[in-house]
Amino acid sequence: MFSRYHSTSKKLSTLFHRNRVISFEPIAPALQAHFSTDIVGDEPILVRDFVHSALYHPKHGYFSQKSRSVGVLERSIKFNQLEGRKAYMNHLDKIYKQSDISWFTPVELFKPWYAHGIAEAILRTANLSFPLKIYEIGGGSGTCAKGIMDYIMLNAPERVYNSMSYTSVEISPSLAETQKQTVGEVRSHLSKFRVQCRDAADRSGWGNGEQQPCWVIMLEVLDNLPHDLVYSENQISPWKEVWVEKQHERKILSELYKPLEDPLIKRCLEIVELDNKQSVSMARSVWSKKLLQVLHEALPKMSLIASDFSFLPDVSVPGERAPLVSTKKDGRSSDYNSYLEAKGDADIFFPTDFWLLERMDHYCSGWLKPHEEKSSKRGKKRRTLMLDTSSFMEEFGLPTKTRTKDGYNPLLDDFKNTKFYLSVPTHNIK
Repeated sequence: MFSRYHSTSKKLSTLFHRNRVISFEPIAPALQAHFSTDIVGDEPILVRDFVHSALYHPKHGYFSQKSRSVGVLERSIKFNQLEGRKAYMNHLDKIYKQSDISWFTPVELFKPWYAHGIAEAILRTANLSFPLKIYEIGGGSGTCAKGIMDYIMLNAPERVYNSMSYTSVEISPSLAETQKQTVGEVRSHLSKFRVQCRDAADRSGWGNGEQQPCWVIMLEVLDNLPHDLVYSENQISPWKEVWVEKQHERKILSELYKPLEDPLIKRCLEIVELDNKQSVSMARSVWSKKLLQVLHEALPKMSLIASDFSFLPDVSVPGERAPLVSTKKDGRSSDYNSYLEAKGDADIFFPTDFWLLERMDHYCSGWLKPHEEKSSKRGKKRRTLMLDTSSFMEEFGLPTKTRTKDGYNPLLDDFKNTKFYLSVPTHNIK
């Protein structure tokens, strides 16, 4: 969830009108009309549903497109052969211009070393008396899966590799196929790897779940989860949930504010103990809550590794924890000023408040309860750890592999706005 209120800044107060409805003129009217018909019909929809469709619509969603969202490097970057930062940036610029894709994930840019660091963290923590079971949510091109399986094959006891299973839960059919091809480059991986093309936040897709210890990996997943938007006119006005509607006579989209009624939004606000007296910065993505709740129900003994943006610079969309909405055309990237301008042609990604992520994780595991609940039932307390990317890789990875000749290390030096979150169950519930 991201949130807005009038008195945050002068910039915000100039954008909100007295009727509290904002209209966004289309950048390309024909394209706007096409996608608004698919995403927003005759009835208004919640912001989370709009974002979900803009990103994951089977035909028009950003991640459903075959060739422009997630990049795949033909070969690993030889960092040790680069002179320094300038040489690295020139190399990266050349790759982007040749690829005509929007972005490369860190696991792709630093393959195989990024995935190897994650694999080492798993091996140090996992109870290897059980078969190693790994689930990856949103596996992208399959680079992480292949890198982890490669590392376990080469560094773990043979029985661990032979008995392991790796399941990718991927909502994009095109990316699911790419993952199979990537992992299949090592023949022995194929019998241990499978892709389930479905929405990980849909509880029914998990069936009876997994009752044994397992690992869940989410890399750059939280930032692309659909978020809701709540709005307050000022610090003392009640929160309202935001809907998106289509104004037929003008063929544009606008925001509509309604009293809080959606149970998911209300429940999320309860979890973070947000009321009219508290800071707007307490608001949080209800979709993150939904996904975590599903995972804890289906995989009650899971351990979790998540990596994502802790903040985003130069965001032009107004609001606390507002998203960056970025598109790429003819090799050039540009940002939209509103999430409503993204209709399948742009990535929409949000910063993650890791303190609130921990709170959600503890709540969804059954340990942390809202203060108003009287139930004494408590699930297993979880041991959690938050590390910035450089600290994580220095502890579990091989940072010398991503260092240039002059000592510059893009993995350690350039990802100051990303963090890792590790969460494992423990029987200590006191």
